[in-house]
Amino acid sequence: MAFKCCSQLCSCSDELYRVSLNSDSITTSTGTRIPEKDAVLTVGLRGPMLLQDHHFLEELAHFDRERIPERVVHAKGAGAFGYFEVTADITKYTAAKVFSTIGKKTPIAVRCSTVGGESGSADTVRDPRGFAVKFYTEDGIWDLVGNNTPIFFIRDPIFFPSFIHTQKRNPQTHLKDPDMFWDFHSLRPETMHQFLFLFSDRGIPDGFRHMNGYGSHTFKLVNSDGKIHYCKFHYKTDQGIKNLDVKKAEELSATDPDYSIRDLYNAIANGDFPSWTYYLQIMTPEQAATSKFNPFDLTKIWPHSEYPLIKFGKMVLNRNPENYFAEVEQLAFSPAHMVPGIEPSPDKMLQGRLFSYGDTHRHRLGPNYLQIPVNCPFKVRNYQRDGFMAVNNQGNAPNYHPNSFGGPDVDTAVKDLFPPFTVSGEAHRYDTGDQDNYSQARDFYLRVLDKAAQDRLVSNIVGHLSGASDFIQERCVRNFNQVDKSFGDRIAEGLRLVKRAKASL
Repeated sequence: MAFKCCSQLCSCSDELYRVSLNSDSITTSTGTRIPEKDAVLTVGLRGPMLLQDHHFLEELAHFDRERIPERVVHAKGAGAFGYFEVTADITKYTAAKVFSTIGKKTPIAVRCSTVGGESGSADTVRDPRGFAVKFYTEDGIWDLVGNNTPIFFIRDPIFFPSFIHTQKRNPQTHLKDPDMFWDFHSLRPETMHQFLFLFSDRGIPDGFRHMNGYGSHTFKLVNSDGKIHYCKFHYKTDQGIKNLDVKKAEELSATDPDYSIRDLYNAIANGDFPSWTYYLQIMTPEQAATSKFNPFDLTKIWPHSEYPLIKFGKMVLNRNPENYFAEVEQLAFSPAHMVPGIEPSPDKMLQGRLFSYGDTHRHRLGPNYLQIPVNCPFKVRNYQRDGFMAVNNQGNAPNYHPNSFGGPDVDTAVKDLFPPFTVSGEAHRYDTGDQDNYSQARDFYLRVLDKAAQDRLVSNIVGHLSGASDFIQERCVRNFNQVDKSFGDRIAEGLRLVKRAKASL
């Protein structure tokens, strides 16, 4: 799917101007042809340059502003384009048009990324991977903004800035700091489940093609009758799960820090189009009300034995970006971008992200970031106007509502897809830090991982935790003992061996 350039979007793109656009001549950014590109304007061969050299000033002024702020998280990533195809009928759960008929294809954009590192960091570090999908539907943009894990570190969004700070750099030394990393983890044991995922084999995927994606949050689906179901989205790799061992990952960090970006780009360029199969988990409101765990807690999975996977679609990536900056660096996702038939649930982390993502895009890309072609829906009619880079300002249409001059009005046809919902309870700041932080982590360690995977998990944790202060190590071990006594004991013994080895040097 190609995106329109500004000349195709602007009203000035008629035949009068297309002659210059089709020319091979170099021009200024105002379209003026220039006779010389290889030298600045000077007084004589050795003399000073002139301030009137507008072409040079324009070149440097633009160059000085080429970099926009990088993403605070997910700074480094790869993007690609393709389509989503419906393979099974799920209209009894949702009336979203993207799922309306079997065989229907919807164009998509995907961005996969590391989370904590800067734009120049290595692709093969131990880190969650972002996995965001933008669906260009006839009902507007739907962004499924997830990760390669079905859970997350925290359940209350008030901790998100602090958590991300612990994954970044020490404000004094500007170095990654194991004390920051493990101190937060040990003080908020709700992170345990995700930390075990992170330090397991899946903490270092072998590129983006060989990892699953998850919407992670609980969402609310609404069908054509206004009936609701809660759901979780899974998109599982058809290439098979593959992970990198620690030594190979370290080697690639040094020899090919762009390994994952290169792997995805080359696969698509060679016609080896990666694909993922989509699944739903469904929970009724009645089941949610009686669930033994909080179904809106992002640190929890829904057991497949109770809420089985329902296959419903397929995603294929078959086109690389033509220009990385235009189509990937400016690609902006937000969980708030939903379409009729898909709504937020009471998931606190989701509720927090509904504000945060759009807010950071307005800072990074400007208030009209949705007018950038790669982010733009097929059609927009509203009363928003002006602001930085308003390239599609809707002409002479009214900019206020209500009005008597033909501006857009509400669509009563979708009214049933936004049914009222009831909320109740006392408004209060509820600290959820002690809400069952270990049971699912225990299941993951004892039932999901085999003996060899458990050994690697212990080794990975010991290797990283050994860099933290002793009192933080002790607190972490106490928490690991809550998962499984033998698990905590093995980590404690590993830390003692590392300490003994250091002392003998």
